[in-house]
Amino acid sequence: MSSNRAVISTSRAPQAIGPYSQAIKVGNLVFLSGQIPLDPETMEMVSGDVAAQARQVFANLAAVAEAAGGSLNDAVKVNISLTDLGEFARVNEVMESFFREPYPARACVQVAALPRGAAIEVEVILAL
Repeated sequence: MSSNRAVISTSRAPQAIGPYSQAIKVGNLVFLSGQIPLDPETMEMVSGDVAAQARQVFANLAAVAEAAGGSLNDAVKVNISLTDLGEFARVNEVMESFFREPYPARACVQVAALPRGAAIEVEVILAL
């Protein structure tokens, strides 16, 4: 492992459900793994619609960002995967409550399926 690479981990976000870290910091960049709407305490999916799922996802990402010494306002790139692109506007509304302008660059794509039947998964890159 390179000496400038650090593993970021927090109990305030779901633990990894596969062979990956919650985040890796290299220099001033932090690469946050994709989060699905798991409750960090129970490791169960949150109930509710895509807005409820998105709120949990962004809360999980915020916890990882804080563990890295930053916040979601340090985000420079956000990648969103949705199982239904028809939910795009609802996810935007939730995202606006977690980020402030200037907003990060972003991509949003529709995918056939996500882990554990989630409707949304989001990954973030921070610049601290």
